[in-house]
Amino acid sequence: MMQPLLFCLLLFTVCYAEPQDLTDKVFTFPLESNTAHVKLIGVREQNFKTMTVCLRFFSDLSRSQSVFSFATPSCINGFGLYTPSSGEYGVYTGNKAVFFWGLPGKLSDWNSLCGTWDTGTGLAQLWVNGQPSSRKATVSWVSPVGTPSITLGQKQDSYGGGFHVQKSFVGHLTDVHMWDHVLSPCEIQLYMSQLSFTPGNVLNWQALEFTTHGQVAVEKKQTVLCYS
Repeated sequence: MMQPLLFCLLLFTVCYAEPQDLTDKVFTFPLESNTAHVKLIGVREQNFKTMTVCLRFFSDLSRSQSVFSFATPSCINGFGLYTPSSGEYGVYTGNKAVFFWGLPGKLSDWNSLCGTWDTGTGLAQLWVNGQPSSRKATVSWVSPVGTPSITLGQKQDSYGGGFHVQKSFVGHLTDVHMWDHVLSPCEIQLYMSQLSFTPGNVLNWQALEFTTHGQVAVEKKQTVLCYS
């Protein structure tokens, strides 16, 4: 009985690995956990010297939560985005954390978040709901090299794992995109305003390869607009 069950579980995971158009869909993380996460796959190995990651999140937790974690064998905390704790947003770049204050963000509401990093200058910046942060120094001349492991909803403290309940995300994530360059302010504002923008050339929400692990649901995004 164990062999057929194992085959079914593997088949379930492989089915999710086909590229999917997730327009108007969300990943729902319904509870704190050290297992629930989404693994984004199909990203080829390259030397990421610059990057931009954008996504939208909805949560009612006020503690810091990991929404995006990018790791390589040589750089566990290659690039990570964290929702605010007491108004503090966090970014990990090249195993170094930098924090930003004074940016907007609402509980139990949708927030648009973009993070950029240029390893040449070592400068990182956040954008939240259309408002930019200051540009802060992180690690320069260090870029994540090797096959990337990318997770949503958990922070990787080891390559592909090392998850902790205290850093897990609870809520909804949608519209995840990643580019291998730093977007211009105008391009970021187009994303923030949900207008026409060029999808990510590394991760594209309209053609996303992923597997879900633990208690994570793929759902249609709820809307409060009703028509008679």
